[in-house]
Amino acid sequence: MSDSPAEVVVAGTGPVELVLEPGEYYFCCCGRSADQPFCDGSHKGTGLKPLKFMVEEKQSSLFCLCKQTANPPYCDGSHHDLDD
Repeated sequence: MSDSPAEVVVAGTGPVELVLEPGEYYFCCCGRSADQPFCDGSHKGTGLKPLKFMVEEKQSSLFCLCKQTANPPYCDGSHHDLDD
């Protein structure tokens, strides 16, 4: 059995725009959550972990679903580089 993390799953091929209230959130980094872009615990046993992030004031943002962004949890356009 390998100790390396499981492969990340592409949850979507484009971003999702959400308006978030101030608070603490957990971004799904594994792509397995049914509550994208947020973690629902589906990463358990994969060796992958969610990313905790804070929102200081109410804001609208584009959140990554392809899980390839260099700026998680935000979309950086990396989904354009996915193989069709």
